[in-house]
Amino acid sequence: QVHLVESGGGLVQPGGSLRLSCAASGSVFSINAMGWYRQASGKQRELVAAFISDGSTNYADSVKGRFTISGDNAKNTVYLQMNSLKPEDTAVYYCNVFTSPFDYWGQGTYVTVSS
Repeated sequence: QVHLVESGGGLVQPGGSLRLSCAASGSVFSINAMGWYRQASGKQRELVAAFISDGSTNYADSVKGRFTISGDNAKNTVYLQMNSLKPEDTAVYYCNVFTSPFDYWGQGTYVTVSS
């Protein structure tokens, strides 16, 4: 079992920045991927950014150049720095850990981009 605790969401104006954090605990060995997904109202959940076990990172095209995923292995924590936020970034953001064959999800944190 992996337990994920997210923090850092909130309301921000367009063009602003937020930093999300996700701390993992439990069976955090043998993680295949760890990252962030989001789900906007009425839409499917989509990948935002993730670390892959081979050392690579994946980003959604819509966030490339604006969002940066980073991690602290000692703290089993992953961060998502979100800059130049747009109204279309408004969504519930979920932390995800994939340890084959299991997916673990955080409780979600709301990000609202509005003036």
